[in-house]
Amino acid sequence: MMAIVNQVAKKVVLPRWNIVQFQIMVYCYLSNTSVSSADLDCLTHLGVDQEAELTEFCNKITDLGVFKSPQSARNALSKAEKKGLIIKKGKSKKKISVHPDINIQTEGNILLDYKFAHIESKKA
Repeated sequence: MMAIVNQVAKKVVLPRWNIVQFQIMVYCYLSNTSVSSADLDCLTHLGVDQEAELTEFCNKITDLGVFKSPQSARNALSKAEKKGLIIKKGKSKKKISVHPDINIQTEGNILLDYKFAHIESKKA
């Protein structure tokens, strides 16, 4: 006898910003990594940019109103690095990017094919 599964199928076309943010949210949810909405916006900007110079990126994020100061942005990025969400490369003009282990897709046509299930245990 086959298990009965209540299936929900949704097909949605999203702008690049939203699909990048969704991938980061799913990663954080599945890895039980808590991020604030400002952290999520910051990571999404970085994901869309793919790589950025640290100081320029902190200024950009501040200008966009994600954080109130470049130092706040820098602190958030340091926390994100400790959580394994971003990597920093270089000595003087550090380059930052979303950690490759997150494996987000940011270019071209993107199709996300997630399948999540919950299987009830058999009742005696």
